[in-house]
Amino acid sequence: MKLKLTLSALALGLASLSAQAQTEIQWWHSMGGALGEWVNDLAKDFNASQKDYKIVPTFKGSYDESMTAAIAAYRAGNAPHILQVFEVGTATMMASKGAIVPVGKVMTDAGLKFDQNAYVPAVAGYYTAPNGQMLSFPFNSSTPVFHYNKDAFKAAGLDPNTPPTTWPEVALAAAKLKASGHKCPFTTSWISWTQLESFSAWHNTEFATKGNGMRGMDARLSFNTPLHVRHIDNLANMAKQGLFVYKGRGNAADATFVSGECAMATGSSALYGSVVRNGKFGYGIGTLPYYPDVDGAPQNTVIGGASLWVMNGKKAPEYKGVAQFFAHLSKADVAAASHQRTGYLPVTKASFELTEKSGFYKKNPGTDVSVTQMIRKTTDKSRGVRLGNFVQIRTIIDEELEGVWSGKKGTKEALDMAIKRGNEQLERFEKANK
Repeated sequence: MKLKLTLSALALGLASLSAQAQTEIQWWHSMGGALGEWVNDLAKDFNASQKDYKIVPTFKGSYDESMTAAIAAYRAGNAPHILQVFEVGTATMMASKGAIVPVGKVMTDAGLKFDQNAYVPAVAGYYTAPNGQMLSFPFNSSTPVFHYNKDAFKAAGLDPNTPPTTWPEVALAAAKLKASGHKCPFTTSWISWTQLESFSAWHNTEFATKGNGMRGMDARLSFNTPLHVRHIDNLANMAKQGLFVYKGRGNAADATFVSGECAMATGSSALYGSVVRNGKFGYGIGTLPYYPDVDGAPQNTVIGGASLWVMNGKKAPEYKGVAQFFAHLSKADVAAASHQRTGYLPVTKASFELTEKSGFYKKNPGTDVSVTQMIRKTTDKSRGVRLGNFVQIRTIIDEELEGVWSGKKGTKEALDMAIKRGNEQLERFEKANK
């Protein structure tokens, strides 16, 4: 009996030793619901694949909240190793030079082969510095697409296999849906991202000068052209007629599409996972609508979602673990499974090819829309939007456009004011980071 006890004590001691030998890597993220489960599964799979490192994912609230929390933690000397930051925070992260370690450096320092060309160019390019160095890991990149309810289309006498591709067609479809009893024919999430930023790139028009901020911090907002005014005016008229229903800021509108309340929605391609899991209707995906009389449209849509940034001030063995984890996420089968599960873009070319070969796009029509929208050739006007204080600018845009949807403000007046207030933010950022 005594021997048995000694052996089990020894076994326990060995187990705790091996647990201690594991290096813990803290990963702060903003993924809730189905996407939160995906993040936890990624950590679990990596942890099970090797014995040296343990990824500990922690949900830190919305993108805004997690970024604020990480900056405070960094100042206090206890930042996480990995921080998920939405694309809007990219310029801010780039400017905080001492706080981050470029992902390319983390990978090469760990002795891992790191080929930037393996990543989807439109995605990797957004997170790459002017000197060509990749700064963050393109983890969950999305782009706006057109979601629609096939059952609602059938009930309204619309072809469920032919989504509207132009804005005039969206208005016509919305009118038919309303006539068939739908209280919310069309809605949208992320107003600035879908209706101004991506809208601009899709029509090969600048949202801000200097290639939307890509060519310098002295960029200024420019989304009050006749085309932008026309589009927001059209949405305002649709709102008056009950064809477009504004459901709030951020991704608040997503839930109203998943529940079946709203029949059509422009939003993130990553809504796919949630609709497949919780939607009780036939589901279709189409391309972002455009105006057919605009030269060069459609061009390409811009990136959304987030990337993983590596925080400074950690020990070399810990960075090795971060590098191993990123290498794991980049594996073709892992990246392909993530893309297919969530609706986020494939991170690498190999994961896109693997998904295509598997017949996934054929079996699930529309799941390749986000990819085909993003892999078109980009222009200086359509590469993406990289501006300082962008979180504040989006809030300003929400505030001004809410005046339009409620009928209290004219479109031109609201866009002009959003630009005036937004440019003050850009000037502030430029001064602070000179």
